[in-house]
Amino acid sequence: MKFTRRDVIRTSAGVAAGLVGSQLIGRPAFAQDALSFKPEEGASLRLLRWSPFVQGDEDAWLANTKRFTDATGVQVRVDKESWEDIRPKAAVAANVGSGPDLMLVWFDDAHQYPDKLLDVSDIGEYLGAKYGGWYDGPKGYATRDGKFIGLPVAAIGNAIVYRDSWVKEAGFSEFPKDTAGFLELCKAMQKIGHPAGFTHGHGVGDGNNYAHWLLWSHGGMMVDEGGKVVINSPETLKSIEYAMELYKTFIPGTESWLDVNNNRAFLAGELGIIANGISAYRTAQINKDNDPKLTEIAKDIRTTNLPIGPVGKSVELHQTTVGVIFNYTPYPNAAKAYLQFMFEEAQMSDWIKGSLGYCCQTLKGFANNPIWTEDANAAAYSRASETLRPNGFAGPLGYASAATMADYVLVDMYAEAVTGAATPQEAMEKAEKRANRYYRV
Repeated sequence: MKFTRRDVIRTSAGVAAGLVGSQLIGRPAFAQDALSFKPEEGASLRLLRWSPFVQGDEDAWLANTKRFTDATGVQVRVDKESWEDIRPKAAVAANVGSGPDLMLVWFDDAHQYPDKLLDVSDIGEYLGAKYGGWYDGPKGYATRDGKFIGLPVAAIGNAIVYRDSWVKEAGFSEFPKDTAGFLELCKAMQKIGHPAGFTHGHGVGDGNNYAHWLLWSHGGMMVDEGGKVVINSPETLKSIEYAMELYKTFIPGTESWLDVNNNRAFLAGELGIIANGISAYRTAQINKDNDPKLTEIAKDIRTTNLPIGPVGKSVELHQTTVGVIFNYTPYPNAAKAYLQFMFEEAQMSDWIKGSLGYCCQTLKGFANNPIWTEDANAAAYSRASETLRPNGFAGPLGYASAATMADYVLVDMYAEAVTGAATPQEAMEKAEKRANRYYRV
């Protein structure tokens, strides 16, 4: 059973369309409240966003966009790019001053070019006051010097996805909650032919999520509160040694994986444990081609949060996407009206539900969406925005934190060590040197 990228992202279209469509009946087309922007005469917009891994996310987003056009007359062209291409496309647009009017960018990328972005503090403050406030982590990605340079659209939760029957076959009645037990489980899973696999490649989401969890769970940090690079530490060394032991239990090839690869291998039955968004489960659950193997996999899938390490508490990075408006747009009012519209309750609730738990709300007022309780496997993703630790920890977010992540400094440190390309000490020292190119205190 082989899976292409098309197979992975072609998830839940019919179900999501039904969910969204059922909620449109009797709803007024456009109801903005205290804040309102009048689009410019003849305005049209172009939004560039990331390709979906859960089709219902895109379907609901496009349905909401159509509502906006129907209500305002503003045509919105929605284009998409692969996850890995979003960051360079945004940087080029910001630097040359042309391209899409709006983009959905990653993590703290907006902090690399804040002067190129429209100040949307009026929308950010309005939405926060109306919908219970923003979660701190996502808000930090979208604010700088007290101003909103974008709006945090969603946190894409990352959790353990595993085959329950295989975990039991390996001798574990329940999934381990700490890193020591987790390592023992991975060893046992490898022995019975159902290994684990975690991304050591340049996966924007999966590679970064895994690397940051490795570091933080052992008490390591890239920088301290003052922004001084402190990656060269005994805690980091322990995390590298742990990663090396885990890597020995992995399916081959994880050092070259991008975001799609672990989904593909897991759904093909090649391995039994991955760290991923809920997309892997939803693909098997929806099973549009009625593949009996996928049906069985879906029944056997369970999800849980990543194990707790020596630091003694849950510390996870969840991929956050931020909606930004470039200040070169000729239609700033239309762009602001569009962003506000997409965050209002009628649209946001539909989108969260349409994404089937893939996109976690960034405004506290949407936390009770029924999608989080309709399926037990959604629970591990329901608090992603609330619990995420920003990648710049423990220092401030800014150009340095964004550039260090964009350069995959932390991801490469672990990859070089686990593959034997460098000793743990050499890998750590190289990461320190690379990070210091961006952090100049």
